[in-house]
Amino acid sequence: MMGRKRVLVVGGTGYLGQHLLQGLEKLQTKPYDLAFTHHSNNPPQPLTDAISPSLAFRIDLETGHGLSAISEAFGQPHVIVNCAALSVPRACEMNPSAAMAVNVPHSLVKWLSSFTETPLLIHLSTDQVYEGVKSFYKEEDETVPVNVYGKSKVEAEQYISINCLNYAILRSSIIYGPHTISPVPKSLPIQVARSVLNQKDKVDFFHDEFSSDYTIKNVVDTYFVFMSKLICAKGRHMQLLLNVGGPDRVSRVQMAEAVASVRGHNSSFIKPVSASSPSVNRGVKSPADISMDISRLIQVLDVTPTSFIDGVRLTLASS
Repeated sequence: MMGRKRVLVVGGTGYLGQHLLQGLEKLQTKPYDLAFTHHSNNPPQPLTDAISPSLAFRIDLETGHGLSAISEAFGQPHVIVNCAALSVPRACEMNPSAAMAVNVPHSLVKWLSSFTETPLLIHLSTDQVYEGVKSFYKEEDETVPVNVYGKSKVEAEQYISINCLNYAILRSSIIYGPHTISPVPKSLPIQVARSVLNQKDKVDFFHDEFSSDYTIKNVVDTYFVFMSKLICAKGRHMQLLLNVGGPDRVSRVQMAEAVASVRGHNSSFIKPVSASSPSVNRGVKSPADISMDISRLIQVLDVTPTSFIDGVRLTLASS
């Protein structure tokens, strides 16, 4: 695998996909040719302008339609970053067949298995594969998802590990950071907390749901490390499963308190409530504590994740 590498970002118009594409475009030395996929009729113009001359391809992950066009126009990618997913737990609960069809990458894996060289598949999974009954889950802990979204991601991990030779599966916590260049329907937790606290009225936040929230910059940097490892791999394959999160176990109350502290809001507007309260009905069961042990991430990639409070400062400074 000599010369320039071809990198394909699947789901390039989503939150992570846009930030990753922009990060790749801004690299001083770019040993990559870049392409991305989208599901809508046309990719957003602000994004395509920002990362020009990258190629955009419309594909359907359920059927695989459009993947062959990538091979013909772009060539066989050396790296496929799969950010595409039906990732709203309630939407997955309402349509489990769609969640399984999109989140388990059958067509994508079948396509890359036809390549003449073995590509690296970097697949975004989730902390919701864990049951949520303890703190700081390790990668080897049993996966007991409590909702359809988590179940679809467990099935995806199993499918990839059986059918791929060269992969990195990243179990991501909640990703937060600045807005994307083109708006996405995803709710951004820090911006939402800032908005409701600006209203100067009491707002409910869960005090008993915990995660290891991770900044978008840290996530993008993690992907860069994997791509660098590919360049240095000289034909060697990797088969990695990593928890990808921040160093802090954070509740929604603590998240709001961090926003209030950075922005100078009155923290008395933050009303702690229990996620298990009878008055709370989100239409889907949510794991209570899916904080993760990230020691393997730090050891394998030699990274230093940003603390939550510093991540909040960076996010609000750029908003």
